Amino acid sequence: MPHVLSATDAADRIRAGGDDVILLDCREPEELAIASIDGALAIPMGEIPSRLPELDPEKEYIVVCHHGIRSAQVCAFLASNDFDRVINLAGGIEAWSRDVDASVPRY
Repeated sequence: MPHVLSATDAADRIRAGGDDVILLDCREPEELAIASIDGALAIPMGEIPSRLPELDPEKEYIVVCHHGIRSAQVCAFLASNDFDRVINLAGGIEAWSRDVDASVPRY
């Protein structure tokens, strides 16, 4: 089962982790056009399987979607493909906007 972090804990982890921690946004392009987190790697959920070779299993991935449901599914998929360091951002970009960066629009 993938690990879960609150938005504030995830933000702290990203700041502390440097290049070894990747924020992976699995939302669709139209959602990204509304709200995004600076520095996030954007790969829509449906493209993750075909783009898996682009991801480094040695890195830590904090996966974000709108509310945390799709990101949990992506975390499970990554874990089943030998990615040992995957974390679901609880509450998704909604929680990020509410708890970390109010400049990120909510939708």
